[in-house]
Amino acid sequence: VNTPKTRNTFCKSSKCRKHTPHKVSQYKVGKPSLVAQGKRRYDRKQAGFGGQTKPIFHKKAKTTKKIVLRLECTKCKYKQQLVIKRCKHFELGGDKKSKNAAPSY
Repeated sequence: VNTPKTRNTFCKSSKCRKHTPHKVSQYKVGKPSLVAQGKRRYDRKQAGFGGQTKPIFHKKAKTTKKIVLRLECTKCKYKQQLVIKRCKHFELGGDKKSKNAAPSY
């Protein structure tokens, strides 16, 4: 999938509420926090004797992840996320495929 770096779409912030150009980037997961409640609870439960206390997921079945686009309004800096379908190859702002180009083998 090839997606352009800018997209004209609806901005739902109270400042705009109309179609404006948005800057497109791919969403990346942030660094997990050590002070999040779940992590503190997990570390507390793991401490001491008794081995692994919670299940570790091993039966991975999916080969792709859903692509999440992060759209930022160029006018008011409002950010929204848009999920697109699963794909093995994702490209942001790559060169366009022309209609009648000769196939290169």
